[in-house]
Amino acid sequence: MAAAQHHQQTYCNPINIDYGYCPIPDFVQWGKHRTTADPVIVRYQNAYYLFSTNQQGYWWSDDLLHWHFISRSFLNDEQKKRTYDDLCAPAVWIMGDTMLVFGSTYTNDFPIWMSTDPLHNRWQKAVDSFRIGGWDPDFFLDDDGRLYMYNGSSNAYPIYGVEINRHSLGPETARKELLLLQPWRYGWQRFGEYNDNIFLDPFIEGAWMTKHNGKYYLQFAAPGTEFSGYADGVAVGNSPLGPFQFQSDPLSYKPGGFVRGAGHGSTFQDADANWWHVSTIRISVKNNFERRIGIWPAGFDADEVMYCNTAFGDYPHYLPGTAKAGQFTGWMLLNYAKPVQVSSTDGSHSANFAVDEDIRTYWSAASGNAGEWIISDLGSISTVRAVQINYADQDASFMGKQQGIYHQYQLYDSKDGVHWHLLIDKSKNQTDVPHDYVELDTPVEARYIRMVNIHMPTGKFALSGLRVFGNGHGTKPDSVQQFVVLRTEKDKRSAWIRWNPVNNAYAYQIYYGTDPHKLYNCIMVYADNQYFFEGMDREKTYYFTIEALNENGVSTRKSILEVP
Repeated sequence: MAAAQHHQQTYCNPINIDYGYCPIPDFVQWGKHRTTADPVIVRYQNAYYLFSTNQQGYWWSDDLLHWHFISRSFLNDEQKKRTYDDLCAPAVWIMGDTMLVFGSTYTNDFPIWMSTDPLHNRWQKAVDSFRIGGWDPDFFLDDDGRLYMYNGSSNAYPIYGVEINRHSLGPETARKELLLLQPWRYGWQRFGEYNDNIFLDPFIEGAWMTKHNGKYYLQFAAPGTEFSGYADGVAVGNSPLGPFQFQSDPLSYKPGGFVRGAGHGSTFQDADANWWHVSTIRISVKNNFERRIGIWPAGFDADEVMYCNTAFGDYPHYLPGTAKAGQFTGWMLLNYAKPVQVSSTDGSHSANFAVDEDIRTYWSAASGNAGEWIISDLGSISTVRAVQINYADQDASFMGKQQGIYHQYQLYDSKDGVHWHLLIDKSKNQTDVPHDYVELDTPVEARYIRMVNIHMPTGKFALSGLRVFGNGHGTKPDSVQQFVVLRTEKDKRSAWIRWNPVNNAYAYQIYYGTDPHKLYNCIMVYADNQYFFEGMDREKTYYFTIEALNENGVSTRKSILEVP
């Protein structure tokens, strides 16, 4: 008998929505795949609404966990003939009792849409043609009723701002240059997977404005959506059109772990006024623009510094509406790099890729048939509290948004690998769950987890991550010793970070910042004892600390290290 499921209190990134498949023929030559990016979440009439790139519709939710898709094209017939971009990097804002939506465009004939009932898909055009257009747009309504638009996506041109007449929805002023990247100073803004700038200048894009306590926080993405270090930065000003001063470090930054990248997003508040940031996760295997979405807790400290917490950002966290909203559960990953058995293997997509904590690699069975299976050995009997199943796209046949597709599977647990208990039964599931996350009502004691495929929507049975969360019964890792950050005068944007390996640790988290009391950014490192860090402000002193992780918990953090 399967374990009963209750109302979940937690979620795990990437969020589990029915991501559409890439609709662009030139982008699927290395394989058809799901993708979306550039998310906006707004709260409207007691529900959350999620819009993102090229999904031919949008989602709503009342809890940020269960998302319901509403099919809607925002292109007219003529536009459909010349573009695949149906709401690429959309702008969404609330003005009075109305939700308004505008998609990226380089033309002058794209409409602004409006609705007072998006739940029932009732829309009309507020403006037939928004003449000035704008790529990666964001509209911001200030407390005084004045409306502004921000836009820009370029490695040569800045983020622009312009005041918009809230009645005619036309420009009140000429566009004003607001922000250009300064990679010569801020290391994280340099282009490339390793911020080395050897190929292109970095891109600034994805503007989003948040106002808090009279200050204006202009968020922007850099240096490129293809990279682990893709992040949202923030610049602060005293008026909607600046001037703005960069915060030294990124707002949302996740260069390590199972999912990487946290750029081009938006910031919103839940029903309890807690702050959250939603942004883009990169995969970029079958195409540079193969991406997913993550949600991270965020906020403002007593000194009005805006921050976002991505530490343990792809482990289970508590949802809004719970007493611990936004907090890490303390449930550790139980099966990282542990033994795996599988029913079959397709080519080089070997079994260990299902447990290597890299969403870019995946195991694939030889078919998508019912009965293909995978067994993950946790190494010892542990308390299992949740399982995340991340499907991969292997030989998918779909392009564009799909509806009516679904996954079906069963999960079993065992203490000895011989006697099995049905843990989760989704043999009758009729929903599309590409990143299914199931929190158990009652934790189980198990050493083995077996997943059996019943139905795939398309392609082969393939997993980029079968991730089992809970707590082992052993000891937490020892504290890290001999933690060293080597920073030289030659280039103070960069450092070589090293430490003595901890024998009973599988990963480490490095925290850093320009204030010893504000170590807001985090880098997760698996199975290594060094990290080449290229992301510093060359004009600031930095502070670092580190902790070790294993199946049983987290070590005491190392004393904070000052690095001039």
